[in-house]
Amino acid sequence: MPIGSQKALKPKPPDKGSFPLDHDGECRDHMMKFLSCLKEKGSDNSLCRDESQSIPQCRLDRVLNDTEDSSGTD
Repeated sequence: MPIGSQKALKPKPPDKGSFPLDHDGECRDHMMKFLSCLKEKGSDNSLCRDESQSIPQCRLDRVLNDTEDSSGTD
């Protein structure tokens, strides 16, 4: 079989985009706590780990980042 004769599968992008925006500000408080921590700690993000981890958890809790099948197949 010659190289390039196979059909290439086209990946299907996520319906909501790769990182849906928080238009309603549902997780704004978590983000602001993280930014305040960074400011207080001199931008040392390792000292703000708890605050940074609360942001994706908030997004998951509010279905901003819903778990989806990302295999690209229908």
